[in-house]
Amino acid sequence: MLYARPRPALCSFPSSPSTPLRSSFSSPSTNTKLANLSVRRRTIPVAPHAVVGDDDGGGDKPNNRAISFADATEPPIGLHPGGVTSELILLALPAVLGQAIDPLAQLMETAYIGRLGALELASAEDISKNVGNHSSSGKLEVASVSSALILSAGIGIMEALALFLGSGLFLKLMGVSPASPMHKPAQLFLSLRALGAPANVIMLAVQGIFRGFKDTKTPVFYIGLGNLSAVVLLPLLIYVFRLGITGAAISTVSSQYIITILLLWSLNKRAVLLPPRIDQLEFSRYLKSGGMLLGRTLSILLSMTIGTSMAAREGPTAMAAHQICLQVWLAVSLLADSLAVSAQALIASSYAILDYKRVQKIATFALQIGVVSGLALSAGLYISFSNITRLFTSDPEVLMVVSSCSLFVCASQPINALAFIFDGLHYGVSDFDYVAQATIVVGVMSSLVLLYAPSVFGLTGVWAGLTTLMGLRMVAGILRLQWKSGPWSFLHKEESKTKSTLNE
Repeated sequence: MLYARPRPALCSFPSSPSTPLRSSFSSPSTNTKLANLSVRRRTIPVAPHAVVGDDDGGGDKPNNRAISFADATEPPIGLHPGGVTSELILLALPAVLGQAIDPLAQLMETAYIGRLGALELASAEDISKNVGNHSSSGKLEVASVSSALILSAGIGIMEALALFLGSGLFLKLMGVSPASPMHKPAQLFLSLRALGAPANVIMLAVQGIFRGFKDTKTPVFYIGLGNLSAVVLLPLLIYVFRLGITGAAISTVSSQYIITILLLWSLNKRAVLLPPRIDQLEFSRYLKSGGMLLGRTLSILLSMTIGTSMAAREGPTAMAAHQICLQVWLAVSLLADSLAVSAQALIASSYAILDYKRVQKIATFALQIGVVSGLALSAGLYISFSNITRLFTSDPEVLMVVSSCSLFVCASQPINALAFIFDGLHYGVSDFDYVAQATIVVGVMSSLVLLYAPSVFGLTGVWAGLTTLMGLRMVAGILRLQWKSGPWSFLHKEESKTKSTLNE
């Protein structure tokens, strides 16, 4: 489901067995995402001939300070001293397509299911020195890639079993009782979609690995090919073979496996997928870094589940309307997430070599674009919302309920954009603990709203709770930048230097 997309996934590239994990190369979903290639800072002196460009791109100059790459004279990720704007946009454009393709496929699935009726619609819900480590075949040999793939496969299988075997329990927790007319089709849909969990988790891991290579184009291409199959299969299975909601689930699961196979095939050309020895795997680092991120993901998932549960209690019509609003809300919001992904990669690169001026410039530009893009998405969605919703259903009762929530869906887009971007900024400086802890607190507060507001305001109360969730995530991101300690402390040091200069 769209709301369960994990947001950052972790894949660390170690510089030495003893050095700690520090900063990451990019996911803002997820979800909440196993495979963003991380850089562990290893401070060494710069060679006499090493140069560090200033932030404006004006001439190189010698610098004797320590930096964080294992080979300071030749950064493996190809940092460019200037051109923050152009580099961020060039990384973001393919990521926009990548983030848009999957939600659009989900929207298409929702649209086809919606034509079956309100009842069915309501039921479907481092790169550091190891870059030079090559195997005899000439491929990159990085244990973190193998660790991420094996862990993601294991997690995917466990997720599939939990969803398949516990579908009835999950529906009960969401407020869909066995007596409800939604129960049977919903359980069937959930059980079938569970089969795609292993492919989906591995797919997210591989996407994170490519982003660690600063390659946002390859995933877009294969995601596009895979989802093209869903475009063909959806109407074929639903209408020609008359499989209904079963056909929708089969087409989505099939596309997930197609995408995963294609991505693994492409990654296999560049890197060794499985290490020659089992002791080369690095599960402990993932468990340490992933524990807090797991708490973050579960917190968001719990809030979203409570919202879905409260919507289900309002009946099939309200649930159908909620599903339409949720799919549109997240599909549009995730377009802004592509900017967060790009900012995360660039910030991690600059933060690793202590180029704080560049980090500040990237963060400022990303936030500015986030505000503009959020407002643009909000305006565009407001103008076209009624026409968009008619693509999913023609049921007048469902459309009437959808219209009552349209203000929340449209007005929250700038909030969503900034929330995703703040997550990306904090992930770029490896501030995983803060993001996780803040999200858990935010999730608890939002859940309280979701539990009580719907009893007074109905489905509108659910959307007030979801908007509260994203708003508090944005506020948490802003507050972290104000702290004079932690990874963003350099912002206040620069501010103090500026004030001292002015006073002199």
